Amino acid sequence: MDKSATAGGRVAAFFDLDKTVIAKSSTFVFSKPFYAQGLLNRRAVLESSYAHFLFLLSGADHDQMERMRAHLTSMCAGWDVEQVKSIVAETLHELVDPLIYAEAADLIADHKIRGHDVVIVSASGEEIVGPIAEALGASHTAATRMVVADGKYTGEVEFYCYGEGKVAAIEKLAADEGYDLSRCYAYSDSITDLPLLGAVGHPTAVNPDRNLRREATTRGWPILTFSNPVSLWARFQAPSSTTLAATAAVGLSAVVAGAISYRMLRRRR
Repeated sequence: MDKSATAGGRVAAFFDLDKTVIAKSSTFVFSKPFYAQGLLNRRAVLESSYAHFLFLLSGADHDQMERMRAHLTSMCAGWDVEQVKSIVAETLHELVDPLIYAEAADLIADHKIRGHDVVIVSASGEEIVGPIAEALGASHTAATRMVVADGKYTGEVEFYCYGEGKVAAIEKLAADEGYDLSRCYAYSDSITDLPLLGAVGHPTAVNPDRNLRREATTRGWPILTFSNPVSLWARFQAPSSTTLAATAAVGLSAVVAGAISYRMLRRRR
């Protein structure tokens, strides 16, 4: 175990989700099954596709994130929460597993080997982020929470896990779990996560947008490029013929990938 995990406060590695751990927007990934289940109409799917295209081209700045929040919250007003959770659970393995960066899975596993907690921090909704984080073997999540009444989304936001909101979320976790943020790690692709990266002792830019790359270079932060989204479950088959739940499948794959690549990762440090 890494000595830093026991000396002083505990250590956590905070990972942004979209374009840092997975190759697409986590919200966009589920647009097709949401459409198939009648939650989205064709226009909403096309708008989501266009927004995702812009997101991949240049990342999302503050104004774009605010417009996206307003669009998504108004769109999901009236949705049944349990239906959303059911769709995510049923399609998680098929839709998300092939999009996980192998490099991210290896890094997550490496942190766990070193005794660090892994936390997924995302502006996407907790009903989407939670199952993905569980699949990756994360210890905790911080995500956007919507107001729910009578089992349905009202269209109002209880907590927006974005910008300074991410800092508030990890500071609360640090207080609850005993993390020393000066010893902790954070990974993100977006300039909108500059507050998150600046709140820890070991920030790293992953697939950074232009503005974050400039900031990381100026501040001397490491920059990583993740470019290999693969189906981890296809690479590492289960040791028995028993059918495993999607979360167990991806989580096992991440641990196996990390164990295999551990020495290589240590040599690069």
